[in-house]
Amino acid sequence: MAGGIGARFWPLSRTAYPKQFIDILGVGKSLIQMTFERFRAVCPTENIYVVTNDIYFDLVKEQLPELSDSQIVLEPMRRNTAPCIAYANAKIKKRNPQANIIVAPSDHIILDEKSFIEHIQAALSCTANNPWLLTLGIKPTRPDTGYGYIQYDEKMIYAPEQRISKVKLFTEKPELELAKQFLESGDFLWNAGIFVWQLPIIEQAFQTYLPEIHELFLQAESKIDTPAEKDAIYQVYERCTAISIDYGVMEKAENVHVLASDFGWSDLGTWGSLFEELKKDENNNAINLPEDVFAYESKNCVVNIPKGKVLVMQGLDDYIVSESNNCLLICKKQDEQQIRQFVNDIQLQKGDKYI
Repeated sequence: MAGGIGARFWPLSRTAYPKQFIDILGVGKSLIQMTFERFRAVCPTENIYVVTNDIYFDLVKEQLPELSDSQIVLEPMRRNTAPCIAYANAKIKKRNPQANIIVAPSDHIILDEKSFIEHIQAALSCTANNPWLLTLGIKPTRPDTGYGYIQYDEKMIYAPEQRISKVKLFTEKPELELAKQFLESGDFLWNAGIFVWQLPIIEQAFQTYLPEIHELFLQAESKIDTPAEKDAIYQVYERCTAISIDYGVMEKAENVHVLASDFGWSDLGTWGSLFEELKKDENNNAINLPEDVFAYESKNCVVNIPKGKVLVMQGLDDYIVSESNNCLLICKKQDEQQIRQFVNDIQLQKGDKYI
């Protein structure tokens, strides 16, 4: 899934060039390129599909030239993850109606790729043999309010893969005190947004819990992989509800299980989560171009500036400082969840030029 705009990473992530296409870690590869390489260790290149907004077709082709045009699934408008997954299902069904499918975001990082691949292979083995909707949950290391949480049933753990449990509850982005309780209870995991299931099982779930979306894509099924696909899908998306797969299916279904995982995962959803992954200086500042930043009496900050600029900062503690193109953000790290609201306010008052 590669269609988001990464609004919480504004101003670095913009509508025209969102974060999945950016070398945000400074390693010479974008997040989507790293994700693509990771999954090539799991399945053949021809089995990898990228679902993205149609305005990003050229970006995907440029960054992933190994993909054929038919492997780039273009959404005409943003409708959240449930329609995105339904569209991918329709494409995959043409090739293999019994496919075992992995759904993953394109903009997460995985530090232990060997362990990640082992987890994915274990998950694929389980869904090949069980009618489950399986999600990967990450063992939490802190009471993070930016992640969703999954509570699992400690009494219902399945052999031979002892890390798989039945899901009791999904909770979206709790307040800090509740997140602390989740951490202390020991039976909660972070929701990684990575799903594994057989195509017939997820289709049945759509039919049961999102019947309108299921019916719309069923009507367009005969047009998939024909010249009429683009118009048919446009009509589907015009009528489609914008809803996440978590809210639309996973929170309602009875056959949802979670694989407890620990492979150095971050969704890189915010500047704060990026700060956790970056190298720090002696004052615990993470600065992308340290030779161009003069930091005085400043600590615990994440700083991202463009080449050719010099930044002087004094007296800042625990701040985000980011400049990109025509915008500058200075924001307390603890208030980073407000960035989405900042972007909305700018869009309302200034239009799309700065978004």
